[in-house]
Amino acid sequence: MTVYSHINSKDIEKAARERLVERGVTIRDIAEVVYLMQEPYHSTLTIDDCIESVDRVLEKREIQHAILVGVELDVLAEKGMLSEPLQSLIAKDEGLFGVDETIALGAALGYGSIAVTTYGHLDKQKVGVIERLDTKEGEQCHTFLDDIVGSIAANASSRIAHRHRDLLDGMTDEDLIIRDEEDRL
Repeated sequence: MTVYSHINSKDIEKAARERLVERGVTIRDIAEVVYLMQEPYHSTLTIDDCIESVDRVLEKREIQHAILVGVELDVLAEKGMLSEPLQSLIAKDEGLFGVDETIALGAALGYGSIAVTTYGHLDKQKVGVIERLDTKEGEQCHTFLDDIVGSIAANASSRIAHRHRDLLDGMTDEDLIIRDEEDRL
């Protein structure tokens, strides 16, 4: 087994973004969920605002790690490569198996209580791409991915809500750039 002493952050982000695409999830898919969540509160919100917010969320290491771990477990379950009973728990998306939600919820914690409550809503309502991933039809297993996508959408929604307040409070463009840099950590 090869273990690297240093893994470049850009390589991790690139891999996480590639895993989403490989699993049939686009940034726009997630942005459409964000738009549905935030449009009632922001009359001038555009899908491009939502795409930008999803992009910023995908720059966060916690999110990247959640994507990489979750997708890997989904793929291993598809291939029948996990030991029992874990194989069956993940392959069937067992209702009382909450590790998928735990990872997604942990990833939502970085964007505050709005992200956490929005994630809970999305986990129950299965909006947009989340519903498609949760259908359990076809060959692919998305036990982890549907929840992680919900977490990404919740985080991007929270980011928009906080940014909207920052703009109302008169933050400058420079202040907003600094805030974005801080959020990425």
